[in-house]
Amino acid sequence: MRFLFLPLPPLPATRIEEIMYKGQSGMWSWLLHRITGLAILLFLLLHIVDISMIGFGPQAYDESIALFDSVIVRLLSLALIGAVLLHGFNGLRIMVIDFWRKGVRYQVLMFVIVLVITVVGFIPLAYYILYPVLPFLHPHATTITK
Repeated sequence: MRFLFLPLPPLPATRIEEIMYKGQSGMWSWLLHRITGLAILLFLLLHIVDISMIGFGPQAYDESIALFDSVIVRLLSLALIGAVLLHGFNGLRIMVIDFWRKGVRYQVLMFVIVLVITVVGFIPLAYYILYPVLPFLHPHATTITK
């Protein structure tokens, strides 16, 4: 009777189990989709707090909004933009895989396309967001000193 409670040796892995979740695009896509979803949720919660600052008066709201002009918050905004782009395009990729019979066959190619479209969309937005705070982005500007 005692041998019934001993752990059984693990079953040998099949070929699919050997290659699953070992750094392939499907794993990275899944992981990035979850991380970007959580980042967007976190932003939503922060946005609710930020908007609720108006209840504490116009001065408190203006001070909280002034925070958005700092470089660090602009970089966080860029991270949010990247997360939204990646999450959205990857969501479309997942829908194509789910509703197209050949979707699984092309999922690696579609993941690469999602990454490329995300980067291509991100670059002009990064320039637009960072332009006001990074002086090397506008070399022809002159500064007036007293």
